[in-house]
Amino acid sequence: MQSLETVSRSCPYCGEPIELLLDCTEGDQQYIEDCQVCCRPITVDLQLEGPEPVVMLTCENDA
Repeated sequence: MQSLETVSRSCPYCGEPIELLLDCTEGDQQYIEDCQVCCRPITVDLQLEGPEPVVMLTCENDA
């Protein structure tokens, strides 16, 4: 697995497609990133248990 990966997902607020740059060298992570379209805070949950990273996006208050 590369150390940096780009994934496309939909914003949980506006539904627009966004791209996330993931740093897979740090293991499992949870952090806040603003939507590139509507600028609302998204909770990014990154799991690195398998060959592909698992990325879940939720509204900040839902996390």
